[in-house]
Amino acid sequence: MAETIRVLIADDHAVVREGLRGLISSEAGMAVVGEAKDGLETVLKAHALRPDVILVDLVMPRKDGIQAITEIKKNDPEARILVLTSFAEDDKVFPAIKSGALGYLLKDSSPQELLQAIRDVYHGESSLHPTIARKLIRELSQPTDLPPVEEPLTERELDVLRLVAQGLSNDEIGSRLFISERTVRTHVSNILGKLHLANRTQAALYALREGLASLDDEGS
Repeated sequence: MAETIRVLIADDHAVVREGLRGLISSEAGMAVVGEAKDGLETVLKAHALRPDVILVDLVMPRKDGIQAITEIKKNDPEARILVLTSFAEDDKVFPAIKSGALGYLLKDSSPQELLQAIRDVYHGESSLHPTIARKLIRELSQPTDLPPVEEPLTERELDVLRLVAQGLSNDEIGSRLFISERTVRTHVSNILGKLHLANRTQAALYALREGLASLDDEGS
């Protein structure tokens, strides 16, 4: 039997939570395990329920979404967080990604886009609204404060990084490069360690900034 993706919904608007609960609960293989109406409750429920995916709005009382994400990731570095918000402003986007969110979706996305993003984040893949991806690439064209890479990436790691930047899953990368999914996971882990990055989203953006891949490569 397939695993059920357990989702925690964090949003300060009851009507939004109800709509999300209805959508997610009606999808096979997904279940809503809890709801939070503010940032503090989000942190507490994330710790208590250990959901597979946490949907987080950025503007909430008591703690905002960025503060909640930061605390959740501090308590559980493996937490998989998908931001779902109305805001595409730079001062919201960049801190959310830097805090460790794997995905950033706008509330004008379609129901199917949201459900796919939940699946992507559950599988450890990044999921970025195209508008957000372009904003982040522009930001990453600015000087970086990342420490220099002490150990260069191998040719195989560069191959894997390029495919990560195109949004491919570990399975898809393995098929493309004729290596096992476990080997791909090892390469991704090595890439993150060498580049001092937190997750695949940041790795993909690094590849885009360094010219190793471009948005136009997606799906090619």
